[in-house]
Amino acid sequence: MTTDILSSGVLDPIGSDARRPVIVAFLIFIGVSLLWLFSLATAEDDNPERLYVADRSLSPVFNGFALAGEQISVVTLLTVSGGIALFGYDGFTFALDGLLMLGVLLLLAQKIRNSGRYTLGDLFSLRASGSAPRIAATTVTLAITIPLLIIQLRAAGASTALLIGASSDGAEVLCTVMMGCLVACFAAVAGLRGNSFMHVAKVPITLGTLLVITLLALRKFDWDPDSLLSAAAEKSVAPDDYLSPGLWPYTASFGPLNTFGNHIVFTLGTAVMPHLLLRVGASRTGQAARRSMSIATGLVGAFILLLITTGFAAAAVVGATGIGAVDAGGQSSPILLASGVLRDGSTGRVALITLMACVVFLAVLTTVTSVTFAAAVSFAHEFARGRRRHTDTGEVRALRVAAVVVCAVGLSLAADIHRYPTDFLVAFSISVAASCIFPALLYSFFWRRFNRRGLLWSVYGGLLLCTVLTVFSPIVSGTEFALWPEASFDWYPFQTPGLVSVPAAFVLGWLGSISSPDDSELEFRHLQYRILTGKSVEPQTANQKR
Repeated sequence: MTTDILSSGVLDPIGSDARRPVIVAFLIFIGVSLLWLFSLATAEDDNPERLYVADRSLSPVFNGFALAGEQISVVTLLTVSGGIALFGYDGFTFALDGLLMLGVLLLLAQKIRNSGRYTLGDLFSLRASGSAPRIAATTVTLAITIPLLIIQLRAAGASTALLIGASSDGAEVLCTVMMGCLVACFAAVAGLRGNSFMHVAKVPITLGTLLVITLLALRKFDWDPDSLLSAAAEKSVAPDDYLSPGLWPYTASFGPLNTFGNHIVFTLGTAVMPHLLLRVGASRTGQAARRSMSIATGLVGAFILLLITTGFAAAAVVGATGIGAVDAGGQSSPILLASGVLRDGSTGRVALITLMACVVFLAVLTTVTSVTFAAAVSFAHEFARGRRRHTDTGEVRALRVAAVVVCAVGLSLAADIHRYPTDFLVAFSISVAASCIFPALLYSFFWRRFNRRGLLWSVYGGLLLCTVLTVFSPIVSGTEFALWPEASFDWYPFQTPGLVSVPAAFVLGWLGSISSPDDSELEFRHLQYRILTGKSVEPQTANQKR
């Protein structure tokens, strides 16, 4: 799935008459949002536990809305709807992966919360002692976080450039840097509670905006969904194949096994992202975590449904030719649809475009802050554990510094590689999560013989395979959509390394565990007791279990 916004500047989707009021309203919204965010941030306590997981005081409903908000990222909002608008069925199937991943997270949510852990280092240490598992967790967190930040910030910068009518490379870089600096300011002072409020506010604003756009699009077709779908197919690049698999050019030439691997790896990887694990760990209890997941599933289901209809509506109203003239990847389709469902010059059109722009900004702000905050929490938490003498103030200071550094690195790389496609970053980041985190958590919670050696072999083996296979994959060289299309060292035949690295990580975890003399039976029994009851094993109970 591509995440590049390749604006050609052929069309002006906003129009000169609407641009000025849209930009003014958009800037006012940004100012109000940041003012509210900083007011929330100043109310945060300097106690690390309260900053990291809001003292585990978030209600199941509130946390459920926040979990749903975590799924409304700028890439999901723009890429999935654009994929549906241009490529029909293939984009539709990727949209459904967002629901499947919640099923995977639901399987693990109660166990994660009952374990009492919320960082990846803590979770890896459930079955492995020493500093090595925590170093592995920090490495994996960094390998996932930096690519995600680059993707999100690039999409944000290109969307902003489209909104203001500037399609040059310099304008996109400038917009990327400006948006990144705004987000970095909040990421540096935010806590989980403040970020949660923004996620909760984002959900109804996004759902309401998409619903209004969808209803206005349906009105153009006399409220007949069949007519809208037929018009979408007729205006597509291939009317006969629009509702059939195989139209998406990025995956069509690699066969069904590649497509299957993309879906599986995307589902597993997105379910165990570090910022989602932190969010689940902030639940009051294990039961509250499951209830939050149930609420999030319903809200994300509504979001996916509206995203699908928005994609088809964009194809029907604007047409594939109109979308492709502005944006070869289709990520501008929501803004194009918002500008096309009402007549030019109307106040409603200006308001609708502004709303869509505000939704994109909220998606950027909350997603980048969540990803950055989770990485910073991991670093600060491990930094505090590695020092004999540490204070709460010192740990919070480490959190702030880590957030600034992570965001600065992501922003610098996003600006430096703005001319290059970033498909390989998507595949790498998600594959690392699916290969290094999912097998480790599954083994930790369900296999009694899993131990330190198995964990390290699984994590580092998965990370090494993801790196090597990504470098030699067709998303880096040898294809039209590769990072270096002129080069040809793509001996690995699939787009995602996860098709090989995920099963290999499971095998390595098994081999490492059975070849180790460590006895983890008692440790596993204690963990089982804790993840089932949410309580630690008392000394008397532990002796009885022996």
